[in-house]
Amino acid sequence: MSVMAAVITGLGAALPPDRITNEQLVREGLDTSDAWIRGRTGIESRHRVRPGTSTGDLAVAAARGALESAGAHDAGLLILATTTPDRRCPATAPELAARLGMTGTPAFDLAAVCSGFVYAAAVASALLMAGAYDSVLLVAAETYSTIVDPRDRETAVIFGDGAGAAYLTRGQRRDPGALVHFDLGSDGTGSDLITIPAGGSRLPYTDQLPREERYFRMRGREVYARAVRQMAASSRTVLDRAGWTADSVAAFVAHQANQRILDSVADRLGIPPDRCHGNLREVGNTAAASLPLALADTAARGAVRPGARTLLTAFGGGLTWGSVAMTWPEAKPVRHTPQSRPTHKEFDSCLPSTTTS
Repeated sequence: MSVMAAVITGLGAALPPDRITNEQLVREGLDTSDAWIRGRTGIESRHRVRPGTSTGDLAVAAARGALESAGAHDAGLLILATTTPDRRCPATAPELAARLGMTGTPAFDLAAVCSGFVYAAAVASALLMAGAYDSVLLVAAETYSTIVDPRDRETAVIFGDGAGAAYLTRGQRRDPGALVHFDLGSDGTGSDLITIPAGGSRLPYTDQLPREERYFRMRGREVYARAVRQMAASSRTVLDRAGWTADSVAAFVAHQANQRILDSVADRLGIPPDRCHGNLREVGNTAAASLPLALADTAARGAVRPGARTLLTAFGGGLTWGSVAMTWPEAKPVRHTPQSRPTHKEFDSCLPSTTTS
């Protein structure tokens, strides 16, 4: 008897055109060096949006790529995973849907920081399996350059901007791209390890706020230990649920945090380097967007056979973590270059026409 599952049938990606090398960060005045960054993180470059380009702009480009990849024009539901919405209010997802010509489609933001894609995929899978929708457009987009302190070498060297998207439909568990099992978790006692202290109701913005309260902060050593432990444990849990062994996994894609974390998690699981895939060196840590970007990049290179057993895992602020046991998708990823938000006239053209009596 066939078993139903949510299936990835389309992949999209978008990166800002400006590539920022380690040397450029040094020229901009950051107190560090290319050797220090490479040795600590494994990162050589990252992408940065230009002034006027937002998270929503990146999301539109990636979403269009996923739709094109899947041969679809719309979806029954849109979920945007992001830590950097265009505005605190309203959510960015409804405007994203409108810009895609999907006005009227339910759309919402989901905030789980670097675990956002896994959390959103779990929500999308549950709604598809419940029969609430026939298709879900899942987008993860971030512009961390807008929240990272450019003087803080602990964070400025790590994070980059980008967006990735996946188009999901109902299919069978044996299909390439099937999401087989999930594991999710959180621990709010560590909420201060990865945070922007100000800007919410607990500490609203004022002109008197010190600089360190206004930017993204991360306690790197503590995050490293927790990330390795939780991603390894979550990966084992989801493999057990799927009835898979670690040595049966053909492709391992972890949240692109830094190379030392990736190596440590793979080593704990016993997954060899030739089965580990990612693009950390070229794009840095793109938070919620890192997993779909890594999927799209690996798929574009044809590095994994469609249908191969695949393990995804992530860890982020909250603290949150999650893993997915899936089969490698057959979808051919499509990349689009992000464009700025349309003018009012162009944006109005996305809206449905109305008639008056």
